[in-house]
Amino acid sequence: MEKPVPHYDRPKISPIYENLQPYGVDIFVGGMEGARDLTLLRELGITTVVNCAVNLDLNYIATPTLPAEEGKAAYGPAEIRYYKIGLVDGDGNPETMMLAGYYLLRGALEQVLPERASYPLRERGNVLINCRGGRSRSVVLTGLLLHELVPEEFPTLDAALDHVRTRRELRPDEWHEAPKPMLVAAARKASDWIDQIGGAQAPAGKRLASNG
Repeated sequence: MEKPVPHYDRPKISPIYENLQPYGVDIFVGGMEGARDLTLLRELGITTVVNCAVNLDLNYIATPTLPAEEGKAAYGPAEIRYYKIGLVDGDGNPETMMLAGYYLLRGALEQVLPERASYPLRERGNVLINCRGGRSRSVVLTGLLLHELVPEEFPTLDAALDHVRTRRELRPDEWHEAPKPMLVAAARKASDWIDQIGGAQAPAGKRLASNG
């Protein structure tokens, strides 16, 4: 019989890292209740959401260009710049998917939108990385990001994960499965691949650290 997993109350959204360079934004982690709270997102200056959960979808469209009708979904610009990498919280993800999530997150940080009416949300602000509970998928992807972008502070993935767990207020008796072990293993492999890709694709901080 599996050991019962403890669950604790924690903030909807937790601040993880302030003034991430070279982007100058704050990084937050949260669950679905935080990701759907538009008032809280605005209060925290969050303009970009990266959703890690395949079993959770968010609709930030305030005024659809075309509303929903029978057999067709609504579409239009959203109030939040929204990206998604649909990870399973456990087994089932292709081994390259964590790597894809890392580069999706980098893309969300670095993408510059053109000055055209069809791109109404160009404001740069803070970033929320979320999953259903804000305990596993979002934590591991954020840890991978910090290890790669701020290696002088987080020289190992474990150091980055410990930081994210602590700032997210995960208790020590949750750490064995928050994040899930197979997701941590996937992040380790993704980190190795990122280092192999290297060159112009590697974050400036990691290149400097590698060059000693």
